[in-house]
Amino acid sequence: MSAKQGGKGAAGGGGKAKKPAKAAEEKREDVLQAVILADSFQDRFRPFTLEKPRCLLPLANIPIIEYTLEFLASNGVQDVFIYCGAHSDDVEKFIKESPRWNHDSPICPFASVDFIRVSDATSIGDFMRDLDKRNVISSDFILVHSDVVANIPLDDALAKHRARREANRDACMTMVLRPTGQGQGPHRAAEARGITPVFVVEPSTGRCLQYEEMHPLQKEHYFKLDPSLFKHPEFEMRSDLIDTGIDICTPDVLALWSESFDYELPRKNFLHGVLKDWELNGKLFYTEILDKGYAARASNLRMYDCISRDVLERWTFPYVPDSNMVHDQSYRRVNEGSCVEDGVVIERQGTVRKSVIGRDSIVGSGTTVSRSVIGRRCKIGKNVRIEDSYIWDDAVIGDNSTVAYSILAASVVVGQGSHIPNGSLISYGVRIGDNVSLPKAQTQRISLLTEHGDSAQTDGSVVGRGGKGAFYRQIIDDEDNSDEDDDRDPAVLQNSLVYSLEGLNLSSSSISTFASHDSFDSDDEGPDAASYYPSDPDQRRSRLSSFASDDSAAAAAAKTDDAFHGDAVHGIVDALRAEDSDDFDGAKLEFMGLRLANNASDSSMRRAIAVAFVRRASELLSPEHGALEPTKAAENAFVSKNGAVKFIKEVGVGGDDVAQQAEFALALQKALHNTKGLEAGRAGVLLAAMLQQLYSLDVLEEEGILAWWGDKRAAETEDMTGIKEKCRVLVEWLENADEEESGEEDEDSD
Repeated sequence: MSAKQGGKGAAGGGGKAKKPAKAAEEKREDVLQAVILADSFQDRFRPFTLEKPRCLLPLANIPIIEYTLEFLASNGVQDVFIYCGAHSDDVEKFIKESPRWNHDSPICPFASVDFIRVSDATSIGDFMRDLDKRNVISSDFILVHSDVVANIPLDDALAKHRARREANRDACMTMVLRPTGQGQGPHRAAEARGITPVFVVEPSTGRCLQYEEMHPLQKEHYFKLDPSLFKHPEFEMRSDLIDTGIDICTPDVLALWSESFDYELPRKNFLHGVLKDWELNGKLFYTEILDKGYAARASNLRMYDCISRDVLERWTFPYVPDSNMVHDQSYRRVNEGSCVEDGVVIERQGTVRKSVIGRDSIVGSGTTVSRSVIGRRCKIGKNVRIEDSYIWDDAVIGDNSTVAYSILAASVVVGQGSHIPNGSLISYGVRIGDNVSLPKAQTQRISLLTEHGDSAQTDGSVVGRGGKGAFYRQIIDDEDNSDEDDDRDPAVLQNSLVYSLEGLNLSSSSISTFASHDSFDSDDEGPDAASYYPSDPDQRRSRLSSFASDDSAAAAAAKTDDAFHGDAVHGIVDALRAEDSDDFDGAKLEFMGLRLANNASDSSMRRAIAVAFVRRASELLSPEHGALEPTKAAENAFVSKNGAVKFIKEVGVGGDDVAQQAEFALALQKALHNTKGLEAGRAGVLLAAMLQQLYSLDVLEEEGILAWWGDKRAAETEDMTGIKEKCRVLVEWLENADEEESGEEDEDSD
């Protein structure tokens, strides 16, 4: 293992790909190399990253970089280069002291692990240009960030990349992407991004033709398509993809970085710029969209939260706590979906649900810990309530305190009777006095250090008597700086644990994919709406919008929403009525374009799709459209056009998550309730027919329909109840079928 020192990367333009050094030439071409970017040059995790690098912060009580290294090892990587910037000593020390990753360890899966320090780098672009100068990359390599959590195999993606490279030497990079809506975990991760990547892709080859980014704070909610796109027979605009931050590259990628000295960011600058100037450089970029497995980056606080929950819900298997990835861990699964280590003490009447608790921690009597991660040697007092939070090692929480949706770093002390509200970030060693209630805000940061890393003067008005620490002033100086002509910086969307638009003069209806589902909780308490939304109304409001009372913003948002809804519904209905084509792809493309142009939210899209298909099914009941029976009308509406069912499942429902399915069923019910000229009984019969068709078409599962049936919103009014009751026979049939299946399974096990 070695450490290499260097200055900033090459800054000249016009250079061509360099010949590898002799040592690199002698390397076998079948050796798979990987480059880990261990510094993101971001402030999103401050004040925590003032003292530790992001990659060493604990995620489900495991340093984040452990997940990244395990992912590379599972995919056969042999040579690893770790690029270090800030806290490079800490990263090197961690690797060298690890029995798993130390190169001298007999169980290290890598042939070599090299550290590269770039002392004066200010961006990832500097890292990449420096890597090009070093000539240590001999063939294809995997480029990842040190905050990647993934269990996906790359065999197919690597094989396709190599085949494309052999066929055309200009094929230089393959980006690994994940579709949203492929289960609860990946979908929730997509919603936390803040900035939506848009890939324009040639569907037959996977070639990426254009890359853009959109966010709800931009002045214009559209982007310009490159005219050269229309030379291609077909292309798709994909805003439904998770960028995993995993790229398979050839050495030519490094030369492209060196040719443009001002590129700083891999996507916003490098990918966008190279594709824009494709005719000059001639290099081809491809996407590999994997629909199985899990992959996401803990690139901001909300993604950290989302991935942590996905780990708890085992979407990342085998990288889950009870796999005991780190050598000295001893986790085991217990009741209520939790994992605890040896030495954990849960006193009588203490309750732990869907949580992880580290070794030698104590949970006091009457305390409730739910959907949270507790580190090692933590002392949680009596009658404490901890929800949706992350408590790191050696923290102490006094009796009768509450912690909600917050992060408490190592060695934090919270006094008795204190309240830590949603979005709080309490950094290392901070002490909160007794009976202190921190003020509610989008994010409260408290630290012993200032934004410059100096010791902060304790503010007793904040931390209370006997406390230690002060408010940390977050300076937005991030990778996502807005253009000079746009004063609404999208970096603010990625610097908070709680997503809120307070103070941004923006209504919730302009949010694209951030607030609709990430608050769903897959508890096993039944299909009531309370099972899907946070019990704390303040948390619920903060995730949707804290600016709903602004009349002007609300009016503007409503106007935008109405424009999208009307155009989207008419477009879908016209496509369903058309007799000249059996293909629904054109309508889908038009719909997604409207969605991008209006920055429509998930709920707006779901409502428009439900209304459109309800309108088509309803009109098929009328004599002028054939007077079909409800069952035939529902079937015709869904299956008369190829691709319509897939569109409903992927865009309208959004995946296989029970809560999403229940929401779509509710949207259908409301659409029928609002259909003029359709009395409740008739509407209920048609709803039952539509739900049965969607069940038969594998769009809705029985759990989703039953969740809708148990949702209080489905019976808010007398008419809604009347519509719902017409579905009772279908629901009872589903329940009986489920019982029979369970009985057969029991008999088989006997």
